[in-house]
Amino acid sequence: MSQAEIHLAPRRPASLGGLGMGWAAVILFALASVLAMPRVPWLADYPAAAELPVADWLNTAMTWVVANFRPVFQAITTLSTVPMGWVRDLLQWLPWSVFMLIMAATAFRAQGVGLALFTALGLIYTLLVGLWPQAMNSFALIFLSVPLAVLTGFLLGVWSFSSPRVERMLNPVLDVAQTVPAFAYLLPILLLFGFGPVVGLVASILFAFPPMVRNTVLGLREVPSTIIEVGQMSGATRGQLFWLVRFPAGLRQILIGVNQTTMASLSMVIIASMIGGTADIGWEVLSTMRKAEFGASLVAGAVIALMAMILDRITFGLAQSEGRTLGQRRFLRRHGFWAAVAAAALLLFLLCPVVPALGAWPHNWRIDLATPLDTAIGWFILTFKPLLEAIKNAALFFFVLPLKIGLDKAVSPFTWGFALQPWHAAVYSVLVLAGAFAASRRGQGALAATILLFGLVLYVGIADMPWPATVAVLVWFGWQMGGMPLAAGTGLALAFLLITGSWDKAMLSIHLTTLGVLAAFLIGTTLGIVAARNDWFSRIMRPINDTLQTMPAFVLLIPIVMLFKIGDFTALLAIVLYACVPAFRYAEHGLRQVSTETVEAATSLGATPMQLLFQVRLPLALPNLMLGLNQTIMYGISMLVITALVGTNDLGQEVYIGLSAGNFGQGFIAGIGMAIIAITADRFCRAWQYNHAAKLQKGAV
Repeated sequence: MSQAEIHLAPRRPASLGGLGMGWAAVILFALASVLAMPRVPWLADYPAAAELPVADWLNTAMTWVVANFRPVFQAITTLSTVPMGWVRDLLQWLPWSVFMLIMAATAFRAQGVGLALFTALGLIYTLLVGLWPQAMNSFALIFLSVPLAVLTGFLLGVWSFSSPRVERMLNPVLDVAQTVPAFAYLLPILLLFGFGPVVGLVASILFAFPPMVRNTVLGLREVPSTIIEVGQMSGATRGQLFWLVRFPAGLRQILIGVNQTTMASLSMVIIASMIGGTADIGWEVLSTMRKAEFGASLVAGAVIALMAMILDRITFGLAQSEGRTLGQRRFLRRHGFWAAVAAAALLLFLLCPVVPALGAWPHNWRIDLATPLDTAIGWFILTFKPLLEAIKNAALFFFVLPLKIGLDKAVSPFTWGFALQPWHAAVYSVLVLAGAFAASRRGQGALAATILLFGLVLYVGIADMPWPATVAVLVWFGWQMGGMPLAAGTGLALAFLLITGSWDKAMLSIHLTTLGVLAAFLIGTTLGIVAARNDWFSRIMRPINDTLQTMPAFVLLIPIVMLFKIGDFTALLAIVLYACVPAFRYAEHGLRQVSTETVEAATSLGATPMQLLFQVRLPLALPNLMLGLNQTIMYGISMLVITALVGTNDLGQEVYIGLSAGNFGQGFIAGIGMAIIAITADRFCRAWQYNHAAKLQKGAV
């Protein structure tokens, strides 16, 4: 999201130095709501009579659109099917050796011998496990969807850059496009375009174009004014000024957008396979998962991960190299390389009839990795089943359930070994009040408010908190952080969840996301701190992070389901694995960016290593850490639809049910609800960063 989007920034830095009358009133109101809830039913459940039939309205609107415009979209489907078939047939016909040569040469051009070797080995793995035809079908989808998404994003980015009004209108659309789960808009695409591979193409384009828009705007906007002035003084026309000056100067950032668009498109491979009817890698993963063939699922999932890493490195490397060599006179060298690649590819193609193994990978050269994987997995589960069950039960009974339904319901002889007595509640209340009082005495009002609110939520549970109390707390927090804009936006977002009947599901989503994000942020940040201080650990973690970030979310579920079966704990682990990567990356990057002069100055003053970490490095890296938290939240929420496949009962499940039942309104409202949670959390993080930066600036002055 661009800086121009921070329209919810506070007019003044929030002051939470003391508890204040505002927080005291909000906390007392929340406590009163909890105490009154048994006698006032509407405090627990928003009145159904006050809900609006928004889902029915959306279904009616979609029915009208389908009835009036489906022939147009079917014509688009017919026109798109032809080139897609051509690309798929071409890749299936092309000898594996020729395709590998082209990809390895492109990788060499992007980042040198290392990436070329990695690309070749990744493609050889695909051949060895017998998934080459499926991989080519997936590449066909990517080779078509990425250029179309890049073109769409680039044109919209140029339009947004040239018109502030268009940018203001387009930014909310991009927010929604990036935060609404892909499942939510699969159904209208199916209704309009019909079942087939083109549906996957359209879904990939819709999901992948927003990063291109944002990077195009950023690249064009960050061109130094001096370069533009030189072009103007040279007499360049408006078109020449754009294409010969501004566009080349911003090309590096624009190509970063191509990289991110490519990765977004690839992340849609499995989802597109569900509706595209194509025998690709995504379908291979899904079909083997449904048959509980976990070894085969992991083998196919590794192919997707390798494809993602190869395309990520190639596009990122090309973006970096274009940025470095822009303006250099290397025309002959650049095109001479590709001429040599074309000649080598033609030679290989002509050799295929002479050496058949170069054209079709021999069947007896394939290896079966699925069977030994299944055997190893079975042995591991049988051997460590008691330990796995103990870990799962401990996490569920002592962490997941208390935050979900509250200590008053989670504590029982079956879970904790004893029943909750009145004196337990009294001791708990005294401890919470004592902690808040101690924080308040030290002038830490924000900490005191946090202790009181967390104590209340932990006792009652997120899912069982009275909705007026939740609304009051979040709206007041928005006011404290960002003034009226953020408070009003938060209130409208929560009102949407209430009037559409999505509140209960949204609270379950917030519960699961909160636990997952907190665990992912703590784990990722801790590992990032270690990596920032130890290069060897950073090198070890880099391929692990790459695998977690590039492997589709579906694939992450496979080993977790095998070990822990379905349920909230499995969903929580999937969120943690998927969301810990940005926390790790931003923590390591932020700590490595701390100036050595500052560290040396603190060291000369006698600071210990722990003091250096907690009083120097972490405070200076705080903006990066907060950005990592922001991205961790986004990653965690994006996993909710995927975790719906393993038994959760939140908004993600509603999206999935809406798609399965053909209920566009139900699925889309749930998707918008997830987008609301993500965008609101994003605005809170940005407002906090703004406040922190304002405080630092004020202190510096």
